[in-house]
Amino acid sequence: MDRHWISFTTDYGLEDGFVAACHGVIARLAPEARVIDVTHLVPPGDVARGAHVLAQTVPSLPRGVHLAVVDPGVGTERRPIAIEAAGGGFLVGPDNGLLVPAAEALGGIRRAVHLTDGAWFAPVVSRTFHGRDIFAPVAARLAQGADLASAGSAVADLVRLPPPQLRRLPDGVTAEVLTVDRFGNLQLAAPADAVPGPGAVTVEGRPATAGGTFGDAAPGGLVVFTDSAGHLAVAVNGGSAASLLGTRAGDLVTIRTGHDADRVRE
Repeated sequence: MDRHWISFTTDYGLEDGFVAACHGVIARLAPEARVIDVTHLVPPGDVARGAHVLAQTVPSLPRGVHLAVVDPGVGTERRPIAIEAAGGGFLVGPDNGLLVPAAEALGGIRRAVHLTDGAWFAPVVSRTFHGRDIFAPVAARLAQGADLASAGSAVADLVRLPPPQLRRLPDGVTAEVLTVDRFGNLQLAAPADAVPGPGAVTVEGRPATAGGTFGDAAPGGLVVFTDSAGHLAVAVNGGSAASLLGTRAGDLVTIRTGHDADRVRE
């Protein structure tokens, strides 16, 4: 594994110097490391959104160290952790459910460590900026080839996010919205086969088309399709499904096929 790659995901935004400070720490400790910024625009404190983005991105990234910080519990009793994935690579961040889905996307958890060895951290650790003072230094040291076992004690009881809601219906599915992207597309906690296509369906009682891409619906029309991560998704051709439906992450969306869809179409 080439550990010299570090991916970086946060809710820090781009208005302040938080991202740059972490980049600086990595550059000083591991100057040869190459950093890929996944996103720093995760909604503030939205651990679930950060977890979904990270889990869906890591399979496309080089094997290395994945640094992720969406950490509303910073400075509390929540643990700082690092995980070695069974399929290769490490994940570094808070023990609040953020890292586990990405580890599972990388083959599962080989081992996890509660980061307690202060020699791995910055000389002075702020209670409110563990990204700079704990997680970035740990990521940099792992990128340098340090042995994770020396960073702290093994743990097995990692925090996990609650599973998203999914209920199959005789004529469709009700599923939780996992993410809403910048285009207003809704990614659902449902597999592609939850709604057969192509054909007429309804989304929250509105007429829609089950298709393969946005253009399978008329301009302004709703389309249900399989997104690039393999999830069932809802979009508007040339518009925003989130705006049209008044839907956000965590809401439930019902898609129906068959007679209900036929009645709406008539």
